[in-house]
Amino acid sequence: MEVQRRLFERGYLSPEPLTGAAPFGDGVATAETYVPGGTLLPRTGDPARLFSGALAQLVTLAPRPAEVPGLDPPPSWADWNQAGDRLWPHPEDADVDLNDVVGPAWIDDIGCRARDRLRAGASEAVIGHCDWLAANFHWNGDKLLVVHDWDSVIADSEAVLAGFAAALYSTVSVKQLATVEESQRFLVAYRDVHGRELSADELELSWAAGVWTLAYDARYQHAVGQPVRSLTESAARERLRRAGIR
Repeated sequence: MEVQRRLFERGYLSPEPLTGAAPFGDGVATAETYVPGGTLLPRTGDPARLFSGALAQLVTLAPRPAEVPGLDPPPSWADWNQAGDRLWPHPEDADVDLNDVVGPAWIDDIGCRARDRLRAGASEAVIGHCDWLAANFHWNGDKLLVVHDWDSVIADSEAVLAGFAAALYSTVSVKQLATVEESQRFLVAYRDVHGRELSADELELSWAAGVWTLAYDARYQHAVGQPVRSLTESAARERLRRAGIR
């Protein structure tokens, strides 16, 4: 809530927090201003520019990690660096250990190789939002109205945050994640709107982060008996290639 409050005060389009976090049953509850209206997707031919611009502005306006209370642990779909030697973190909303469910070997292979590439990188942490799904946005035409889901604030490298967003945003439907080509457009647009060139190493980390979170989703879908929709093996291999992983 502290990050959300500071962003709101600095002019970012997040709802105004009305309370701090308070115990509520087995979880916590928060309250924020209701922001009505808008559509879930922008009405424009360039959603990559709009979604990436919203992330770039958030990273720019957010406080530094040392200025706010600790944000660990991140949500499971962003917890690529979990402690221990098990590959997959535990989901928040299911009583299942993804590591104990036999599943497609290619998903585990993708997740392991992407995690190793991420661990080999090193970059300063910034604060961002790790759930850049279209369902967490509302737009007025091509103008951002509001960003929701502030439980998904994390501290990680800018490259990793951009990689998560590039994989998760949508150009056509809130139920459809970005294709490889759409992720590429997002990363190019992020560079252009942010005015900072990501290095070759950072771009590889972005691709590794994106394919890791998609592999996590795919592993979760399989483990709970759902069709695997978040990632195909061919798309995963292409994302790995762009992450510099052969």
